[in-house]
Amino acid sequence: MTISVLGVPYDATSSFLRGPAAAPEAIRRTLHSGSANWFTELGDEVDPANGSWVDAGDLDLPDSPEFAFVKIRERAAALHADGPVIALGGDHFVTYPLVAAAAQHHDDLTILHVDAHPDLYDELDGQRLNHATPFARIMEEGLARRLVQFGIRTATTHQRDQTERFGVEVHTAAEWDGGLPDVSGNVYVTIDVDGLDPAFAPGVSHHEPGGLTTRDVLGLIHQLARREHVRIVGADIVEINPERDIHDMTAMLGAKLLRELLGAAGRRR
Repeated sequence: MTISVLGVPYDATSSFLRGPAAAPEAIRRTLHSGSANWFTELGDEVDPANGSWVDAGDLDLPDSPEFAFVKIRERAAALHADGPVIALGGDHFVTYPLVAAAAQHHDDLTILHVDAHPDLYDELDGQRLNHATPFARIMEEGLARRLVQFGIRTATTHQRDQTERFGVEVHTAAEWDGGLPDVSGNVYVTIDVDGLDPAFAPGVSHHEPGGLTTRDVLGLIHQLARREHVRIVGADIVEINPERDIHDMTAMLGAKLLRELLGAAGRRR
């Protein structure tokens, strides 16, 4: 089994600011900067020189979400034939084709979703393919059997209705105690970095105060890593906007999350 890291530099559906397309390069730059070593907090070594993962490079994507969807899904599906795929976005639209690719290889996916926003709009600004709609598309197509969200704090009336429609399990930022619900089987993790409070992640397009801490999100990953009956088959880190970052703080957060996800996914090799 090989874990692949895939750059998905796409932000053409961003509704407020563009910029997340530059995140894969920024995350890689900090990852290889030498300011941190290759060990995770749980003691797993994820040095690429030891073959623990491979960098699959960046996709070259058009602005059209329809055409971008096909390219992302096809490339990710090919990589899934060898093992888990961890993607570096990009805006949150990219999770839709990434989950579609994972679903071609894995049944009964559970999605664990960190975010300030539910991203369950049926459409936004007249667009059904958008960074605010991926989970509506995923759930209506039956690409996952379960969607569990953490850190939500901006749900509109429409999105609350969508939550009921799709049976989404929501742990808001205000009430989540940091625990992981009963989860087993094939898991896909998607981390929209604006799920964290801006104090921890200033380099995002949508600053939404009152969010999760870095420790909250790391704790979620570590709990998954320790669960014997959980297999992380895919993940993504999205919505980092380097143009708004401060001293690469958020890019370094992205690199930290990537290392911990690599370690967690590698435990079921």
